Amino acid sequence: MSVDSLYIHIPFCHARCTYCDFDTKAACGSQLLSRGDAYVQKLLRRVRDAARAGVLERVETVYIGGGTPTVLGERLVDIVREIRSYCNPVEFTCEANPESFTPELAFALAHAGVTRVSLGVQSLDDDELALLGRIHSSSQAERAVGLARSCGFSTSVDLICGLSGQTMASWEKTLDRACALETDHVSVYPLMIEDGTPLSRAIEAGRVAEPDEDLQAEMMDVARSVLTGRGLERYEVASYARAGKECRHNIAYWTGKSYLGLGRSAASMFSSKDYGACAKLFDALDVPSGASRIRIVQLDDEGTAFDVETLSSCEALAEDLMLGARMSRGISYDLLRRAAAVIPPSRLLGTLKEAVDLGLLSLSDSWDSLEAALSCDVSRSGPCAMPTRQGWLMGNQLYGMLWDLHKDARFC
Repeated sequence: MSVDSLYIHIPFCHARCTYCDFDTKAACGSQLLSRGDAYVQKLLRRVRDAARAGVLERVETVYIGGGTPTVLGERLVDIVREIRSYCNPVEFTCEANPESFTPELAFALAHAGVTRVSLGVQSLDDDELALLGRIHSSSQAERAVGLARSCGFSTSVDLICGLSGQTMASWEKTLDRACALETDHVSVYPLMIEDGTPLSRAIEAGRVAEPDEDLQAEMMDVARSVLTGRGLERYEVASYARAGKECRHNIAYWTGKSYLGLGRSAASMFSSKDYGACAKLFDALDVPSGASRIRIVQLDDEGTAFDVETLSSCEALAEDLMLGARMSRGISYDLLRRAAAVIPPSRLLGTLKEAVDLGLLSLSDSWDSLEAALSCDVSRSGPCAMPTRQGWLMGNQLYGMLWDLHKDARFC
């Protein structure tokens, strides 16, 4: 048995951003060299263990994230080569920050087999970058995207909206400049304030204004207008891509495929069937026999301590409905039929109708056709309910409605 996707976590950065609460350590010079080398050795042992267990043979996507993977330099290339020796993914993504994405490293990563680079740009306004604690400039970010494209990588940039002091004009300028770089993919996120971060403390002290959620929603909608107008189609609530350039790794997450995470704080997710083949990688954790979906987070560098969360079949189906509503392809007839096997159809249809009445979902067909498909009178395929523009803006409300369906399931 092989998982569909592999995630690798690199918990190092040159400097921690003001908004970041990820598991990462700021280090430079000899300290980064010694810590990074020790970490990579432990990580590669985990990769080899997974390969010996036969888990990597049919991996389709690999994603190396962090932290900032590119601070490892040549050691990052070693990781890529090791993984490539065990599998032949069709998509191999590496996150990069502009200040550590050098021409030498870019060429080496391309030669080693990375196919896609996701650049942490966040903004193309230097004042906004300073507020976020980023250590690159807007011009460095633009050069990094150009470098990635010249090396033949598919490129993605991350952008953040709703910063203190950010205006609609500056946001539109960042979007326009990002589009001018001809990147293949853009991810757009509203700024989230996490407890304990420098930015959170600055807000509490009154030195920085708290994000305005209404303005953030407006900026997300402006992003939709600008990006789709420049040929980047929205395929998920925060993700835009040119045709054929969607992030296949993230789609695996959103469609319930099993994935393996290696490295400190890396998350894995397995169906109960797939977990059996991977259990030896997790010291035979005590997983309830009735679990339908198992999530495991590695808590240390060595891969000896883990946190485990399990979902029942009802919870897994409710989660799949929620994730389906994040994507433009929406909730499929097949998923709806599987959900109706454990969730009372009247409750399921009632929730969908409520979401449609609120303008959060739209149906691909009539209610009669939907009811017939659920009763198995008619065999249908493809999408049956898709998020609307309002559904994307009011996502938390929509996702909450769908997640709550697990409380009404019959066989949990």
